[in-house]
Formats: sequence, structure tokens, C-alpha cells
Amino acid sequence: MNTAIEGFVSGFPHFLVMTAAAGGLLILASTVYILLTPWKELALVRGGNGAAGLALAGAIVGLAIPLASCLASSIGLFDLAIWSAVALLLQLITYRLVDLLLSGLPSRIQEDEAGAAIVLIAAKLSAAMLLAAGLW
Repeated sequence: MNTAIEGFVSGFPHFLVMTAAAGGLLILASTVYILLTPWKELALVRGGNGAAGLALAGAIVGLAIPLASCLASSIGLFDLAIWSAVALLLQLITYRLVDLLLSGLPSRIQEDEAGAAIVLIAAKLSAAMLLAAGLW
């Protein structure tokens, strides 16, 4: 059998397990983030609140970036789970820091203030990229 095909056959199951685990961890971390933030993102987004949609999108991408980095460099599921927990914690800390900086972030998001959401997105993505780089 061709070496490339043998490599695919032996590596593909590991790829599927790790990728599915990363997807599941992203869903879990996003759910925890939604439950721990003081506003109800999904209800606000359904109601047409753009700032809530931006903030939620920033959180999900901010969680996915370090998970993707960990997926690329991790050696197993435990490693992936640990770093996904760190990514979630970092995103929650980032939210709190932006809230301290802007004061009243939850009400600003609920009032559809795009500027506050954009600053929150920038902070979340910056933190995510720094964490992702640190994972290498």
C-alpha cells in the first residue's frame, strides 16, 4: 500500500476524534460564556440587537482561535480540554476588564451601542491571538 494512503488510514481516525472534540469544546465553552454574561445574547440577537450579535460573534471567534491553535499543537484530548478551559477563562477575564474600562458594558450592549461591542471584540480577539501564540 502507498505510504501516503497508509498515513491517511492511520491518522484519519485521530483527526476525526480531535476535530470533533474541539468542535464540542467550542460549543460547550460558548454555552458557558453565554450563561455567565449578564445579558441574554441570543434573545437580544433574535430581537435585532446588532451590538449583542457582534459581542457574541467576538466571543465565539475569540474562543475558537486558541482552540484551533491547541488543536494544531496538542498531543491528546486532555491537553485540548485543559487549554479550552483556559481560553474560556481568558475570555471571561477580558470581558470583565472591558467592563471596568467602559463601565456599564451590559447596559451598553443591551442598548445596542456598537462602539462598546467593537471594543469588546477587539479585546477578545487580541487576547485570543496572544493565548494562541503562547500555546506554540
